[in-house]
Amino acid sequence: MKGAIQFLNEVKLELGKVVWPKFNELVGSTIIVLVLVCIFALYLGAVDYGLSQGAHFIFSRYGI
Repeated sequence: MKGAIQFLNEVKLELGKVVWPKFNELVGSTIIVLVLVCIFALYLGAVDYGLSQGAHFIFSRYGI
């Protein structure tokens, strides 16, 4: 039990050293992440669609 209390005290000490972002930095970073996620989702969706159409073409053409 003593080890757990020491651990929690050390966690509290380390969290006090953290430099937390300002609200506008947080919002800006969040917007950037959401935009990049949307771009990657569209890209991966397009690649998936293209590959599935290619596979469909090959399988329908050669009857595999």
